[in-house]
Amino acid sequence: MIKGGNTSSVEFLTHAHDAVKAQLATTIPLKEFLQQPTTLTLAERKQIVEQALLLLEGLYVHLPQKRALYAVNPVQRLRLLQYHLEQTPKDELPDALEFHAEMIDIFNSVRDLHTNYLLPLPFRDVTAYLPFLIEEYFERGKPRYIVSKLLPGFQHPDFVEGVEVLYWSGIPIQRAIWLNAARQAGSNPAARYARGLESLTIRPLVRSLPPDEEWVTIGYDSGQNGLLELRQEWLVYQPQARVIAEAEAEAVSDASRAMAYDLQSLEIQQTRKVLFVPEVIAAEQHVAEHPRSRVHTSGEWLDTNMPEVFRARDLGGRIGYIRIFVFMVQDDDAFVAEFIKLLGKLKPDKLIIDVRGNGGGLVYASERLLQILTPRRIQPEPAQFINSGHTLKLTTRYADLSQWAQSIASVVETGTSYSLGYSITPEDLCNNIGQRFYGPTVLITDALCYSATDIFVAGFQDHEIGKVLGVNANTGAGGANVWEQRLFVQSLGEPFTALPKSAGMRVSLRRTLRVGKYAGIPVEDFGIRPDANHQMTRADLLEGNRDLLDDAIELLNSLPVRQLDVQQAGTKATLTLTITTLGITRLDIYLDRRPQKTLDVSDGLTEAKLKRRTQRLLEIEGYDGDQLVAVHRSRV
Repeated sequence: MIKGGNTSSVEFLTHAHDAVKAQLATTIPLKEFLQQPTTLTLAERKQIVEQALLLLEGLYVHLPQKRALYAVNPVQRLRLLQYHLEQTPKDELPDALEFHAEMIDIFNSVRDLHTNYLLPLPFRDVTAYLPFLIEEYFERGKPRYIVSKLLPGFQHPDFVEGVEVLYWSGIPIQRAIWLNAARQAGSNPAARYARGLESLTIRPLVRSLPPDEEWVTIGYDSGQNGLLELRQEWLVYQPQARVIAEAEAEAVSDASRAMAYDLQSLEIQQTRKVLFVPEVIAAEQHVAEHPRSRVHTSGEWLDTNMPEVFRARDLGGRIGYIRIFVFMVQDDDAFVAEFIKLLGKLKPDKLIIDVRGNGGGLVYASERLLQILTPRRIQPEPAQFINSGHTLKLTTRYADLSQWAQSIASVVETGTSYSLGYSITPEDLCNNIGQRFYGPTVLITDALCYSATDIFVAGFQDHEIGKVLGVNANTGAGGANVWEQRLFVQSLGEPFTALPKSAGMRVSLRRTLRVGKYAGIPVEDFGIRPDANHQMTRADLLEGNRDLLDDAIELLNSLPVRQLDVQQAGTKATLTLTITTLGITRLDIYLDRRPQKTLDVSDGLTEAKLKRRTQRLLEIEGYDGDQLVAVHRSRV
């Protein structure tokens, strides 16, 4: 094997985009970072284990299911660790990293990305990275791995975008990904593998230990020069925006109580933006400084004032494409309104929504979006608590949790493990806007879709809104509302206490169940299987998802196109409606919920005149035969 050269200098970071130059300037080699002392006293270790036991024994909703599925007992492991700490003299404590490794392994044993041990300072504030991205595609059914992106300024004569990666420090690359996947907590094989690949070159140290190796050696096929090697040391930097830091800054609010997200994926997504698409960071900074402005994008992408959340463009042929990167917002009203604005600019007959890599966020945002796409009344997913004294106290503390309290209080009589199921998002909020898009929709997913995104995909499939096209066999299968340990400290007080050195923990508090034909099935561990699959191609990675979008469009073309456009006019006494329909055979018209007219229609224009009184709400239901296919709702 020919040596292709080493890279150890960070001089290339001087070429970084202005928007990220300051935070990338904090970059140091991993070896230098690890020279910092990391201490944790015996008392601090005991406190951490005690708090972990409180969370897992009294609040962790998936514990019965995880014990059954994976034959694990994290509570017993914590008790053993607690016992060993009691027997350990203060002057014989093992290295703090050994303790952290044990805690991470205990939490990872339940294979739940909502339930984490979060490392204390200095680890929690930094991310380890390599200045390139490795992604997977398929050729004749065989996986291949290429360098898909390089950090701007990183230059090498042979190691360029598009080279095929064959080895990782002497290990065949697919094997190396699986070894990394074994350290992840994905709920199914597809989710674990996806996270093994996702974290191969970017590793937030908030919930994983530093890489074992100080550098990696990448064996790659350079083409004309044959098989070469690149030696690259791990680098560490301190992000300016951290998901965990933003969450900690929040008081116990309605939004903080309704969060559901994969912390690691969102941290990795943020670092990918910093390293490879810094113009998005610049756009986010612009919106933060000028909240009412819209980001003017170049090329084919539409302007938006939520650049961290949405990207949208017209694919031609009246097909719209909207990418939703995250549901991590504080204002679900603004989120849904921005989606509707983008739809209004696109004016598509057919729509592709892409949620690949979306680690979740605010449950309200994900469930409220569904109503825009369907005439059906949305039934939000019911959620359950584990029955315990802690959950009883919690549900009597907040008004939005009080509906669960009675069933938890009756556990002495019923002996059940779970409370009754009630929705996290109020059902009225899931139906207060109504349908805004009438055409066919295809939803693109992958195994990194998690938490609030799992809930969104489940709702999309359960309400039969459209077809799901997956690039993996399953979504990430994160079916829960997650709370941080500090929320219990603020909400319940003793025995919950703040953790030392800014350590943290998270736990799945409420589990979600599916509705419709899948009613009662937990989302956790099972996830959502797509209706059709696509294997990513080289053109997808290097040419803007070209083949993936072609497959999505082919799936769209198999679905019926609908249209229901309503224009209002008239006098004080008469309301005149000009209605354009497509794929609809009957219209039922209501004013303030009272029936006014039923019209048989065909494609094209229809006019209807109604007597105007004091009515305020106009509703028109469109049917294809006996099937409700479109609903219009507006003010008169």
